[in-house]
Amino acid sequence: MSANRKILSGNEAIAHGAYAAGVAVASAYPGTPSTEILENVAKFPEIYSEWAVNEKVAMEVVIGASFAGARSLTAMKHVGLNVAMDPLMTFAYLGANGGMVIVSADDPGMHSSQNEQDNRALAKFAKIPMLEPSDSQECYDMLQVAYDISEESRLPVMLRTTTRISHSSGIVDLGDIAALRQAQDARPKRAYEKDIAKTVPVPMFARRMRVTLEEKLAKLADYSESTPFQRIERGNEIGIITSGVSYQYAREAFPEASILKLGMTFPIPKNLIREFAASVKRLFVVEEGEP
Repeated sequence: MSANRKILSGNEAIAHGAYAAGVAVASAYPGTPSTEILENVAKFPEIYSEWAVNEKVAMEVVIGASFAGARSLTAMKHVGLNVAMDPLMTFAYLGANGGMVIVSADDPGMHSSQNEQDNRALAKFAKIPMLEPSDSQECYDMLQVAYDISEESRLPVMLRTTTRISHSSGIVDLGDIAALRQAQDARPKRAYEKDIAKTVPVPMFARRMRVTLEEKLAKLADYSESTPFQRIERGNEIGIITSGVSYQYAREAFPEASILKLGMTFPIPKNLIREFAASVKRLFVVEEGEP
């Protein structure tokens, strides 16, 4: 076990994950429960960080960084993503060059928000992969893997947190975070290549982009079936499928149950779910927001 262990909130863990992943550019707009992400990212001088005038501008800044080959991060609360949807929807067609991650901090229960919008629906709508951490350690670990997924699939990745994940604290094993950063900084940089067929989504190019996007999602669906972030915990014949902080609630309330914990919720692992469902006598789904 690493000696480099700290007690971090989910938001603080995301900031440390950004540093470890080699993020070069971060832009965000403040909104609870996401605000502390950029506040903590800005503590790392290796990462260029800025508050944007709104979420759309923050999204466009990191899209530009991705085009240039840099790893980038943007963060906003759930309703803030509405403001940024215009560039995001088209960027999914264009595709990432440097890895790009969008942190959507949802607010079930409306602790500081005007609605309970569930942005899992927006990941499916935008056709981009989504990861859902269930504690601070997973915030740290998943963010780093999200950049690998982004660069492998050439798509932005959404990391969805909720209020209780953002603001709850837990022990995080950071490992040798300085060595992780050095390894990322030593990686060959992805150069920008001028290619209007890949970066200008006029209809004659965008129609082909849409086909390519569907091909990417098919590969990601296969990845979703096998990623270690999908975890089965065997117990009795009661089965629970859950994700995010709802996993913590379900595990505490039903310690003897069998649980399928989903860490990647789009594309959803349909075969894994079918297999798990067939292995239990009664099946429940425990989740926050929309079904």
